[in-house]
Amino acid sequence: MKAEKTFHPSSGYTFLILVLILLLATGAGIYYFGPEVLLPFALVFSFLCKGFKIVNPNESRVLTLFGEYKGTIKHNGFFWVNPFFAAKSISLRARNLDTNPIKVNDKLGNPIMIGVVLVWRVEETFKAAFEVDNFETFVKVQSESAMRKLAGVYPYDNFEDESEISLRGSSQDVNDELERELMERLAIAGIHVLEARISYLAYAQEIASAMLQRQQATAIVSARAKIVEGAVGMVEMALAQITQKGLVSFDEERKAAMISNLMVVLCSDRSVSPVVNAGTLHH
Repeated sequence: MKAEKTFHPSSGYTFLILVLILLLATGAGIYYFGPEVLLPFALVFSFLCKGFKIVNPNESRVLTLFGEYKGTIKHNGFFWVNPFFAAKSISLRARNLDTNPIKVNDKLGNPIMIGVVLVWRVEETFKAAFEVDNFETFVKVQSESAMRKLAGVYPYDNFEDESEISLRGSSQDVNDELERELMERLAIAGIHVLEARISYLAYAQEIASAMLQRQQATAIVSARAKIVEGAVGMVEMALAQITQKGLVSFDEERKAAMISNLMVVLCSDRSVSPVVNAGTLHH
């Protein structure tokens, strides 16, 4: 398989001087020999002018001669090449691709909406020009294909095992995997991936409400578990200090009642209304 090679063209200014000399010669020929010399001079003039090429910064010209690849001009300036060369312009600038969100299924089969932002540029002009039909369309199609594959590998969210990678909870790992996947896919077209990341991620409309309730329930359960864990520690500390200082002597029944009351106070999601006992402790 062929690879990109650099072509070193001639200076355009040298041939521009030759063209100007040719114009002067054409005027002199018409003056001395008549207008019949105009046609051959015009043909030569047109032939030479076709060879002038201007290459702007971060642009390139891919040159072919009757179907044979001759090289690529990557340095900018004013040049002259063989007029029979066919030149194709390919930009070397960095480009953005912001895909529209598409509906796919995640690892668990849940329909989700996902979109990506891709920053890329052409690195090898030979592959971009001849290995694929249209490298810009190729980038777009392969980006969508990589999105679908990535969504099928990971779940949207992880409710069971927090250590498992998920699309929402492990954004950096998922973005790195997406970038590696796109680099492999776009290498055939000579494309270098500068950055790839998920720009949009959400459940599909038909299950968004149900999954939101599930997320809320999971958050509530997690919060309650932390509250109970803290309450148990506080009750244990309170009983230990009361016993250590000998403030009150509890039997098992009274200790259970106190633990119950403290747990209610500490775990309640509403303000507690205290009840003052005006009698003895046991009435």
